[in-house]
Amino acid sequence: MNWRDYVRPVEPYTPGEQPKDADVIKLNTNENPYGPSARVQSCVQDFDLLRKYPDPAATDLVDALAEFHGVDPAQVFVGVGSDDVLGMAFLTFFNSDRPVLFPDITYSFYPVWAELYKIPFKTKPLTEDFRILPEDYSEENGGVIFPNPNAPTARLLELSVVEEIVQANRDSVVIVDEAYIDFAPEGSSALSLVDRYDNLLVVRTFSKSRSMAGLRIGYAIGQKELIDAMQAVKYSYNSYTMNRPSILYGCASVADDDYFRKTISMIIATRERFAKALEEMDFTVIPSAANFVFASHRTIPAREIFEKAKEKKIFFRYFNLPRIDNFLRITIGTDAEMDTVIKFLSDLT
Repeated sequence: MNWRDYVRPVEPYTPGEQPKDADVIKLNTNENPYGPSARVQSCVQDFDLLRKYPDPAATDLVDALAEFHGVDPAQVFVGVGSDDVLGMAFLTFFNSDRPVLFPDITYSFYPVWAELYKIPFKTKPLTEDFRILPEDYSEENGGVIFPNPNAPTARLLELSVVEEIVQANRDSVVIVDEAYIDFAPEGSSALSLVDRYDNLLVVRTFSKSRSMAGLRIGYAIGQKELIDAMQAVKYSYNSYTMNRPSILYGCASVADDDYFRKTISMIIATRERFAKALEEMDFTVIPSAANFVFASHRTIPAREIFEKAKEKKIFFRYFNLPRIDNFLRITIGTDAEMDTVIKFLSDLT
């Protein structure tokens, strides 16, 4: 026996490819094509402050988010991207011997965390058209998690169905991962249910709608008891998770609501135009409520399109996985970028 026998085996999460060339159209990781708010860009950081530890409670950012969402600061937890927040939630709430439930086609980090933390889990199959069936989540479990809109399918689950799942699991924590909810119709968010259900945790990110993937800011909103439990785990693991620049820039982003809404509207408009163009080129496009589309051509294999696009320095996301290996996930870029993609696909098809 040696130390290698005690290494924890894990099948790691595979992130989207990060091309090094500057002259690419990068539509594979769902980044926002527009820069952060000018308020973020104009922030001046006193670099001398970097020698000191940041506020472990990230109070300024927590307060800004609480005011923005109309909740008490005690209902807000922040972390280094929503992945950090979700990982902390797995550690905090999924500790029984019953399986955690999530869809079979979903954010691929969920099974990674479950394996890493030795959490039993069971996947529930989406329908043929990639819908979540609420009745699948009514059996005994150790917790429930799903993205809404789902990833990588972009399908939105109606708020009434989300509530049905939360209501059916009052003895478990239900986590709704809303990384893309800002691109969905108004009134779709489960945040409106938080005050009614003490078992509901809603997770958000600055990476998509706020154009700040490079700063890693995520947060969760739930009732105080849930947040207190997560804080206790955080302070037992790493109390200084949020750095000073992220707190500063995050507050500036939240303060510029006009820019936030403007860029979201631009992306939604481009998304609808692009989806229509795809359908006219014989693609099947899953209805999207996110900043990407999930599409499959009726005759040309997705892998072939993916590889030919890379030759043209256009990057899509391809998943070599059962049921979705003939689909491409295509992030919505600027109008000019999507026009280039439309021309490429038109020439190909």
